Formats: sequence, C-alpha cells, structure tokens
Amino acid sequence: LDLGLERAGMECVAQVEIEDFCQQVLTKHWPNVPKFKDVRDVGKHNLPTAELVCGGFPCQDVSLSGHRAGLEGKRSTLWTEFYRIVCEVQPRWVVIENVSGLLSSDNGQFFSAILWQLSQSGYDAEWDTIPASALGAPHRRDRVFIVAHATGGGLQGSNKPKERVGRTQAGIFPQSPRVRFNSGASGWATESPVPRILDGVPNRVDRIRATGNAVVPQVAEYVGRCVMEYAAAVQV
Repeated sequence: LDLGLERAGMECVAQVEIEDFCQQVLTKHWPNVPKFKDVRDVGKHNLPTAELVCGGFPCQDVSLSGHRAGLEGKRSTLWTEFYRIVCEVQPRWVVIENVSGLLSSDNGQFFSAILWQLSQSGYDAEWDTIPASALGAPHRRDRVFIVAHATGGGLQGSNKPKERVGRTQAGIFPQSPRVRFNSGASGWATESPVPRILDGVPNRVDRIRATGNAVVPQVAEYVGRCVMEYAAAVQV
C-alpha cells in the first residue's frame, strides 16, 4: 500500500506493523518514517496528522480459505482498532484493503457493518474488487478496496447505510480495471493463483509470514491515482 500510494503522489508519514521481518523491510525502504508495532497502541496521541489513513486488517476470519469466523473471529476485532484510529485522527480519506471474502462474510453483515460505521462517522464510501491481473500481474489475487471520504455529515440516526456510488459511474472509481486473462487452457500462462508458489519456500522462515501481507503496488497505485484525481476534480 505504501509504495503504490507513494507512486500515485502521496507521502507516507507513519507506519504500523507488528511482524519483525516486515518492520525490517519497511525500515530499509522508509528509514525516516516513524514506525509503530501494535495498532492497539496508536491513535491521535502519537500519530502525525494525515489526510489519508490506509490499511488492511487481518483477513483470516473472512477469507474463503479460512474458517470464516467473521465478526466473532479473534483477528476480525482489529477492524475496531482501525475504525477507532479513523475516528480519532479524522482523515479526509480512508482506504481499506481486504480479501474478496469480506463481501460475503457473515452473509454480508461484516461488510455492511464497516459501511455503516463509516457512514455514522461522516464518510461516504465506494468500493470495488480489483484483481492484480487487471494491472499486469501473472496471478489473479482479487482484493476489495473501500475508499471513503469525509462529508462532515454522518447519517444522523438513519437505520441503514447510505447507498454506494455506482462503480461504473462518475465516482472515485470512474473506470474499474478488469481481469486480463493470459492464453492457455487454465487461463493462466505462467503462474498459479497462489502467489510465490513457483519460487518455492524461502530459506528464511520469517519471510513466509511476510508474503501474505503484500498488496500488489500497481493496484494500490491505481487506487491512489483515483483518489488524487477525484480530490482534484471536486476539491475535497
């Protein structure tokens, strides 16, 4: 996320990462950016001012490959920390990334709860599922991106979330990229849908925990450019 949004013209002012190896990677590439280890320990009291807060809370409880614990899952509770930070920092923009299974977790209740909470706090949200293959990667890797921007209003007691902006209309995602399939009987010429499988298992065990954290930078850059262009067009 950091690299893609940076390519879109943004500047990273703080990072939160609990895994030691991932912290080392971030330190190598962003040596002067303040870093925090636990999302539960950060907020308005120690985070710098920012116009955009981005991140992806753990996906294990919503992934189609997991046990689908959903809202009751231990890892899913970290969404509440994400939301707390948004409420404290009150950025102009919020970018949330997660697996496509988030849309169907708890029969859609988890996803609806996220939209509801954002709306209650004065944010309009739009979302889309963007596969890495749509931006040149040789694997699909579907990811949901929710982009919310502050309106200053909130729902003022309404019992349902606001309707989203249409994906193909003139919203934050004016023209969503679509899947580009490679030739071949399987639809993929070079790689399995599982990332890094062709490279085998790395020699250093700590790297295994890092591979699942990666967001394809080109996708994050596309989302960042959508935000920048939308903000410039409507001056928000």
